[in-house]
Amino acid sequence: MSDATRTDVFEEHRSLLLGVAYRMLGRVSDAEDVVQDAWLRWADGDRSDVREPRAYLVRVTARLAVDRLRRIKARGETYVGPWLPEPYVTAFGDTTPDTAERAVLADSVSLAVLVVLETLSPLERAVFVLREAFGFPHAEIAALLDRSEPAVRRLAARARQHVEERRPRYDADPAHRRDLTERFLAAAAGGDLERLLELLAPDARLIGDSGGRSRAPLRVLRGADHVARFLAGVAAKGVPDLTVRVLELNGGPAVLVLSGGRPDAVFQVDVADGRVRTVYLLRNPDKLRSLADLG
Repeated sequence: MSDATRTDVFEEHRSLLLGVAYRMLGRVSDAEDVVQDAWLRWADGDRSDVREPRAYLVRVTARLAVDRLRRIKARGETYVGPWLPEPYVTAFGDTTPDTAERAVLADSVSLAVLVVLETLSPLERAVFVLREAFGFPHAEIAALLDRSEPAVRRLAARARQHVEERRPRYDADPAHRRDLTERFLAAAAGGDLERLLELLAPDARLIGDSGGRSRAPLRVLRGADHVARFLAGVAAKGVPDLTVRVLELNGGPAVLVLSGGRPDAVFQVDVADGRVRTVYLLRNPDKLRSLADLG
């Protein structure tokens, strides 16, 4: 296999590999590092005997991600305030015409699901991602992870039950979610307390992730009144040289707030029964770096 061919083959599968690594790690920079390590292993050796490059590259990426996730968990780092995944730019509407496939991919990369995946073991998470997001057969996952098929089936069942029990219910319809996101954005930007209360479910919550690096609640805000008053207060203080963009992040519409052309915050909402159930607010500057080119 020539160097050019080897590069072409890897680039053909890069988006898949990044998708696997990000879902397993919830961190864009770590996922990119894993994919880069996978490239080095692919490029440096003689791969002429590899019959299925896709399977080989996914196996290498999954194992590297499991190892990295184990190291992260072993460090036992303390995070200041609630933790949310790094925002991940997606465009499933443009690249995935199949509605059912798009829904599966969007759900597997949603903030709600990724938060729950953080509570799985590294192996459970790998099996869940490969099975639920990308549809790999149990036998193939077993070969990828050097586990027996019965063991993989047990891991898959345990992980699926864990996720189903813990993830919040929300509507997946992208058009409805975008419409409500835009109306919610208008109410929040205008500090319209009455309108915010109309759009929020009574038991709504706001999860803010600042990592202690910027202003955001250090505990989850619960109840429509608390969430609405917080957002109205943010609007009253204002953001210098404000620019707002609506784009697709983590499989759904999101609001990128820019201050002086630099990412300042990301808002995203989950909706159910026509109302906003969860507001995600990301303000940790380390997690917004990957969005800098969108300014």
